[in-house]
Amino acid sequence: MEGAYGHLLPWFVPGTAVFVVLGLALGRPLARMLATRFWIACALVIGFGIIVAATLTPLNGHLNLAAVGRACDFSRMGLAPFDDLLTIDDTSLNIVMFIPLGVALGLLARSRQKAGLIVAAIALPIVIETIQLLVPALERGCQSADVFDNLSGLVVGLTIGTLAGWMAVATVLRSVAPRRR
Repeated sequence: MEGAYGHLLPWFVPGTAVFVVLGLALGRPLARMLATRFWIACALVIGFGIIVAATLTPLNGHLNLAAVGRACDFSRMGLAPFDDLLTIDDTSLNIVMFIPLGVALGLLARSRQKAGLIVAAIALPIVIETIQLLVPALERGCQSADVFDNLSGLVVGLTIGTLAGWMAVATVLRSVAPRRR
């Protein structure tokens, strides 16, 4: 992350790197638990890590222990205007950061674990904004718009992952189906 975002989020790259290592370390047991492939389990951990590193690390690299609590901004309660999606800014980045997690979730086979993980992923933006509100030392802003943007990215990712999973199954089925002459 370069420019203004790299300066504001200096813990993003190191935080993501930690979750890459965690994904590789936890990938096999998580894959067994979810009855999925190693790379999908790794992608779940890394996708979650991207979100944590981007949203729950202190701005400007340090905790401001003198910061005081503030209120949440509820000025936007709904989807982002289309024009906001065409520029690289907080809105588009809030959407994009949830897409990898959504894709990984969409690639999981249908199960109770998948359903539980999707429910947790839906709750994640609300949890993040609550932490940002309750921990002013992070110097983060609690905004309802972020919740809508994050959920939009999650839905896009789930859609992409689900469609990719269906296409993979269809390809396998075509390859093993008896050929007609």
